[in-house]
Amino acid sequence: MFTGIVEELGEIVRTTDTGGDSALVAVRGPLVTSDARHGDSIAVNGVCLTVVDVEGGVFTADVMGETLRRTALGALRPGDPVNLERAAALNSRLGGHLVQGHVDGVGEVLSREPAAQWETVRFRLPAGLSRYVVEKGSITVDGISLTVAEVGDDWFSVGLIPTTLKLTTLGARGVGDPVNLEVDVLAKYVERLLGERAAGGDR
Repeated sequence: MFTGIVEELGEIVRTTDTGGDSALVAVRGPLVTSDARHGDSIAVNGVCLTVVDVEGGVFTADVMGETLRRTALGALRPGDPVNLERAAALNSRLGGHLVQGHVDGVGEVLSREPAAQWETVRFRLPAGLSRYVVEKGSITVDGISLTVAEVGDDWFSVGLIPTTLKLTTLGARGVGDPVNLEVDVLAKYVERLLGERAAGGDR
């Protein structure tokens, strides 16, 4: 479990095809590897990955084909920046919202509108996700916990403060770039419960 508060802007070192529709990804992140061990979880652009090895500020993780297909990780190349966050500890502050690191879909940057102290960015929503996104609700974009400013049938927008623009990948994302999206897990639980009640599951 994560909070969507990016700890470090890391970098893809290499991606090695391991056969069987999978890959081994090496990521540089001196902060997140400072106490990382084999088996720990680190979110890379919002995707929960399991640490296989750590050496010299670089950790490696196995990425299955399913993850490569359902997220934007497959498009990353050596040198690309990535948002990194270690799994939350039970005694840590919840600065963002509850994030699982399980990507629900890949969105796309539709537009950017700079302002004096912030920037409004609009993203395309994949089909089927809009019902989980509400104005002033939470959403995770490339591992960043953000508050929804506006939402339409197939899009939503957020306001990015200077800190987010400077310390995360969203500062350099251009129109057309893919982003990993994770909707608020609470919305999915509510939908499931209401669906069961409507079907008589509350008896």
